[in-house]
Amino acid sequence: MKELFTTGEAAEICRVSQQTIIRCFDAGRLEGFRVPGSKFRRIPRESLVKFMKDNAIPLDGMETGKKKVLVVDDDAEIVDLLVEVLTRDGRFDVKTATSGYEAGIQTQRFRPDCILLDYMLPDVNGNVVCHTIRKNPEFENIRIIIVSGVIKQEEIDQLLKSGAQDFVKKPFDINDLINRICASLEMLQKSA
Repeated sequence: MKELFTTGEAAEICRVSQQTIIRCFDAGRLEGFRVPGSKFRRIPRESLVKFMKDNAIPLDGMETGKKKVLVVDDDAEIVDLLVEVLTRDGRFDVKTATSGYEAGIQTQRFRPDCILLDYMLPDVNGNVVCHTIRKNPEFENIRIIIVSGVIKQEEIDQLLKSGAQDFVKKPFDINDLINRICASLEMLQKSA
């Protein structure tokens, strides 16, 4: 079990921006220490847990070690397949949404690490969902992977500009999709 966290790791666990963690640390609201001879900050586990409890931040990111994936698709068969495979994998906690509106609510409640987002939803398209998520600084670390079968290259380019990190075409290879989820989450950790 990890006992010491960087500000990037603490931000990911708390589902806030790294700048928020740094400001709280510098203001003394989050206890920790600076690495001697550097500007790097480190936060002990017990300090992070106390900070999370004091600020009503759910501890679920600390306890399971699993990455949270939100599956957003209106195709029940695809949702069922992804939930079954990701749950069976053991590395993921999975929630679902079938519309852009529901995706917004679940993003607020669940605070996913990654969103698997269908481009064509009943109420909005993937661009709208990406823009909405990216407008909120609390969600800057959420990885968005678009999963769709009906899309043109210029739409893919626009989605990537709107804040998606990756695009997977339906039908997809499930192992490839899981690898891409893991790769996207690893890239986030390296940048933190």
